[in-house]
Amino acid sequence: MTFQESLGRHILVEFHGCAAEILDDVGRLEAAMLAAARLAGATVIQSIFHHFSPFGASGVVVIQESHLAIHTWPEYRYAAVDLFTCGDTTDPWVAVHHLHQELGATSHSSIEMRRGSLRDLPRPEQPADLEQQRRDREPVEPRLQRNLWFTDRDDNQAFSLRITGKTLFCERSPFQLVRVLESASHGRFLALDSMLMCTERDEFHYHEMMVHPALQLHPDPQRVLVIGGGDGGTARELLRYPSVRITLVEIDEVVVRASRLHLPSLGSSLDDPRVDLRIGDGMAFVQGADPASYDLILVDGADPTGPAERLFSRGFLEACERALRPGGLLVAQGASPLFHADTFASLHQTLRLVFGEPRAHVLLFHAPSYPTGVWSHHIASKGDLHPLTDLDDGRADAFSRREGLRYYDAGVHRASFQLPRFVRELLGRGG
Repeated sequence: MTFQESLGRHILVEFHGCAAEILDDVGRLEAAMLAAARLAGATVIQSIFHHFSPFGASGVVVIQESHLAIHTWPEYRYAAVDLFTCGDTTDPWVAVHHLHQELGATSHSSIEMRRGSLRDLPRPEQPADLEQQRRDREPVEPRLQRNLWFTDRDDNQAFSLRITGKTLFCERSPFQLVRVLESASHGRFLALDSMLMCTERDEFHYHEMMVHPALQLHPDPQRVLVIGGGDGGTARELLRYPSVRITLVEIDEVVVRASRLHLPSLGSSLDDPRVDLRIGDGMAFVQGADPASYDLILVDGADPTGPAERLFSRGFLEACERALRPGGLLVAQGASPLFHADTFASLHQTLRLVFGEPRAHVLLFHAPSYPTGVWSHHIASKGDLHPLTDLDDGRADAFSRREGLRYYDAGVHRASFQLPRFVRELLGRGG
């Protein structure tokens, strides 16, 4: 059957040996697919692309002549594409050859099918005045509608942000894929291995609650150690205290560079002379620290996977306890009691073992762009400081107003330690 004897041409293509970083970047995929459609002579109507965690993307470009669709597996350097065109003004093979080049494929295989045999279809019914209507109608160039999404998901749930398609930063470090993307609703955001770390819109929830509940308890904070925190948000909040000198140990130099370049509201704090930035292994640094050398240690790590997993271990937390001065405080991000229930409970139990049961506390706060929207920090004291009885409400509120904080104040401080019944039960405290 020739093309003239069918309504359309359907080509299925498998691309092998592609560049993994391209297959994992919805912006570059969309650009390649749009260019392929236009080179083939098609008229583009709409593009919809989703990125998935941990790897891969799906997308479709709707054209006046039908569609082009793609799904990628970056871990296998493989992409599956299907192209359907109708009419005699397009050449889908031009699109195939363009995608081969743009995806960096080493090879591809394909099959073409002719769809809608005219010999098997009834004669089309046309209104008598159809041709006159076509002559009278002014040609309208369709306006491209774009719909690109970044998705952070696990096997059971997901959080998505619509993105502009512009990738501001993309580099694979020895530890992870580091990207800064631009969203329609949350501004720029940092993603590590396809997990959303922080957005310009709501990062202050996390960073204010990481720093100020502990700093408002300590009577004279001077030497502070931050493990992780390469985006700079925790350092920014610490620098609100004139007495503080910060040592920040981040394992991944690429995270620091990405934040400095494209998230200046966070990353610029790392250039402050009071910040001693070290690129290295945080666990090794703490284990080698002199005993009783820090007033506060803040563990601002990622979720307990990959290089951050050790930051939840008993050995690491014991090293932190040794490095704290008497009366010092440890703060560790503790994930979500709903999303990471086992990790959340295990971290608290370990802190109770290391610091003593009455000295380990949990606070909850809203984190809209994190899984479930509820997140936690855990605070442990090498002394008798208590997060409620030792808070000076007037001092905390005055500080919040003076510094223009947007989340933390004395009321939020006290409320954050009032845990729901299910969380108390999860921590073994009963109802």
